Amino acid sequence: MFVVVCLVLLTGYPVAFALGGTSLLFALGGMLTGTFNPADLTFVPNRLFGIIENTTLMAVPLFVFMGVMLEKSRVAENLLTSMGRLFGPLPGGMGLAIILVGALLAASTGIVGATVVTMGLLSLPSMLRQGYQPQLATGLICATGTLGQIIPPSIALVLLGDVLSNAYQEAQLKQGLWSLDTVSVGDLFVGALIPGLILVGLYLLYVLAISLWKPHLAPTMGGGDDTPLSWAHVLRGLVPPLLLILAVLGSILAGKATPTEAAGVGAFGALLLAAFNRRLSVGIVGEVVRSTSRVTAMVFMILIGASLFSLVFRGFGGEEAVHGLFEAMPGGVIGATLMVMLLIFLLGFILDFIEITFVVVPIVGPVLLAMGLDPVWLGVMLALNLQTSFLTPPFGFALFYLRGVAPAEVETAQIYQGVVPFIVIQLLMLAILALFPALATWLPDLLYS
Repeated sequence: MFVVVCLVLLTGYPVAFALGGTSLLFALGGMLTGTFNPADLTFVPNRLFGIIENTTLMAVPLFVFMGVMLEKSRVAENLLTSMGRLFGPLPGGMGLAIILVGALLAASTGIVGATVVTMGLLSLPSMLRQGYQPQLATGLICATGTLGQIIPPSIALVLLGDVLSNAYQEAQLKQGLWSLDTVSVGDLFVGALIPGLILVGLYLLYVLAISLWKPHLAPTMGGGDDTPLSWAHVLRGLVPPLLLILAVLGSILAGKATPTEAAGVGAFGALLLAAFNRRLSVGIVGEVVRSTSRVTAMVFMILIGASLFSLVFRGFGGEEAVHGLFEAMPGGVIGATLMVMLLIFLLGFILDFIEITFVVVPIVGPVLLAMGLDPVWLGVMLALNLQTSFLTPPFGFALFYLRGVAPAEVETAQIYQGVVPFIVIQLLMLAILALFPALATWLPDLLYS
């Protein structure tokens, strides 16, 4: 089933229908050969109603709305111009500014495409004029754009949190436990904070090291805008997104709001920021609503197709086969975890994070959690791994976004080469988190104990 889905996707067929269509074809073949029980398909309506009635997933359209509205309100543009001029005189200053802006945008929007496109349009031409190596400039923009996957509020964490919550309950029931512990999206948000900040720090160290070791690849800003730096302009660009981050993440960390409620606060805050920047109009609101509707429909349609896929997969005994494979694997839970992480990394070359979250995680998650893994640690590990799916050629979405707005003189091969060091950094971060699980589990335990 996995092989057929991947082959269908390579033809360019829409993901949701590739998943659903492949599942139905295999189910039909199984019924004709007597290897699939057609009664299993009667669970489909309940699954669909469960998806639509899921209050956690209500956060998806709200966070998408918030991110698109912030893009239209020029929050990112104001941040880039003010931070670029603030850090420009430092070695690799423009690169450092882009990483910090990317982190702030990740914590206030969580939309990878909007961040990559905005930074590609506004900063890539000026970096190239300044003398930055094209590979470094493009790799930096792609990598920092994907920080929205790991730094909360992140749509990836919302989707992962929902899937892992179901997987954790399923794993406990299989172990004969009836007093169930829970894991929530809020737990993942808190758990991802420290690893996300460490990843930002590794990016900063890499750019700083490159600028000091090979200054010609990341020169300091010379010439250009000689207008005196206005701290009022810097604060005007910096304070609004910080207030929004405080409202969204602060309400979750303080235990005052669920992620879904905080997403509503964020959406309303984005409207206020758009009004503050005099960018709120009927036309812009209409654009934002249409864009939000398209993204939300795509996410939920993929979720429906993936739900059907996992149902048919389990109907063929796939889950038992995976469980048996993991238990027979050398190294026990460590070997099984390494295999899953490698599988997800490789699937990231051809699949988007949404498909991997909805198709692979529901199958391997219950098995790994039943083997004793901490659900928050596993969720953050998966989020970091899925982040690389945006960077890995040939189908990394961040690469496509940047290719669409990059100047003609930047070659696609240079973009591909530029992301390689950052993929290595992300794999290093995965190794650090694997060796020190407390980086993901300490803060949730502290806040919610």
